[in-house]
Amino acid sequence: MLNRVVLVGRLTKDPELRYTPNGVAVANFTLAVNRPFSNQQGDREADFINCVVWRKPAENVANFLTKGSLAGVDGRVQTRSYDNNEGRRVYVTEIVADSVQFLEPRNSQNNQSNNSSNSQAAGGYDSNQNSNRQQGGYNDDPFANDGKPIDISDDDLPF
Repeated sequence: MLNRVVLVGRLTKDPELRYTPNGVAVANFTLAVNRPFSNQQGDREADFINCVVWRKPAENVANFLTKGSLAGVDGRVQTRSYDNNEGRRVYVTEIVADSVQFLEPRNSQNNQSNNSSNSQAAGGYDSNQNSNRQQGGYNDDPFANDGKPIDISDDDLPF
């Protein structure tokens, strides 16, 4: 049997970090993931998927991801239930993340405009993103082609 989920999307709000009574960190967040097709009006729709991550990765998510951050989640689907205050049984289906990958530089969201449409909520292309990276100092790519040959000795190679 197999229960594996891989998602890439944007956080809909800042993650919520809490600690259990035993001191174990747990973070909850919602990921907006674009559907691979358009609706009848030609608009892209997104699914909003609840995710939970535990321990040190939870603290990392809370410290480094914010609303709008692009993230990759690898985990499994889990369904649980509890009785609410009115005594009704509530069922919750969520993704329990084994790992969360940060898929863009930390400050790249600070420079993007906040008027993104719903279709861009989960990773649509922002035409201002490239110019913002250049202004924000994100264009420090050591592998950028500047036209000069790269001087590497055989001792520097791992193979």
